[in-house]
Amino acid sequence: MGRVTERRRVIRVRDGAISTRSDTLVGEEPLEIRVNGRRLAVTMRTPGDDFALASGFLVSEGVLAEPAELARIAYCAGATGPDDANTYNVVDVRLAEGVPGPDVSLDRRVFTNSSCGLCGRVSLDTVRTTARWELPLPTGPRIDAAVLAELPERLRAAQRVFARTGGLHAAALCSTDGALLDVREDVGRHNAVDKIVGHALTAGALPLRDTVLLVSGRASFELVQKAVLAGIPTLAAVSAPSALAVDLATETGLTLVGFLRGSSMNVYSGAERLNLGADLAADPGDRAAEAG
Repeated sequence: MGRVTERRRVIRVRDGAISTRSDTLVGEEPLEIRVNGRRLAVTMRTPGDDFALASGFLVSEGVLAEPAELARIAYCAGATGPDDANTYNVVDVRLAEGVPGPDVSLDRRVFTNSSCGLCGRVSLDTVRTTARWELPLPTGPRIDAAVLAELPERLRAAQRVFARTGGLHAAALCSTDGALLDVREDVGRHNAVDKIVGHALTAGALPLRDTVLLVSGRASFELVQKAVLAGIPTLAAVSAPSALAVDLATETGLTLVGFLRGSSMNVYSGAERLNLGADLAADPGDRAAEAG
C-alpha cells in the first residue's frame, strides 16, 4: 500500500554550500473510485482515508447523504501491481438497495483535479437539482471576524505531514467559536475536503450546519459545490476564489471568504453570517463610479 510520505535523495544548495541528504516527500498515487463495480473517477491523492475520500466524493455528486445509503466500501482485490501485490489504489463503493447511482451525464472516466466538474450555467443548475438540503442554506449562527482570522494559523499548526514535507494542502472543519473539529491533508485540497465530508457522512453528521470549512489555497467552484452539498454554510480560503465560485456561493446562500490572512479578508458573499465589528464602508472608487 502506498505511504503518506516517502524518502528521496536530494542535492541541497544553501548559500553556496552543496551537500546530499535524504528528503521527506509527500506520497501521491491514483485512486480509482468505482460505484457498484463501475468506474466513476480517478483522482490523484495522498494515500490514507481512502474510504472517506470516496464517500465524500459521492456526497459532492449528490449520490449519498445518509449513512444508511452506503452499504459498504472495499479495496478491489484484483487491483494488483507488477509483483501481484494489492496496490490499494482502487475502491468499490456499494450503494444500499434502492439508492440511485450517479447520473450517467456526470460519469467521469478521466482524471479529476481541482477544477473538474461541469462548467458554467449547467454547473450551477446541477448543484441546485442534486442538493439534498435546503437551498439557500439557512443562516444559522454568526462567526466573529476575529475568530475567523485565527483559523489559518490553527490549521497550519495541526498540519503534521505538511510540517515534514511542505507539500500538502489541508482542509479543516471548524465550529463557529473557532474549534478545529476535523483536519485532513492531501496533495489535492478537494481530496482533503472529501475526506472531511466522508467522515461526517459515516458519523451521521450531515448536513454540517453551524460549521466553517477552511481550505488552504484558492476557492474553486468545485470546493464551493462540495461545501454546499455537505450543508456547510461558510467556506473560507487563504487565497482567491474564482468568479464561478462566487456565483455559486451567492446563488446558494453560502458565505464565501477569500484572502484570509491575518486580520485581512475579502467577503464575497453571505456577509450576514459574519460579525465584522464595524460598519461597512463603500470603496472610494465605487462612490466615484456611482457619481459618474
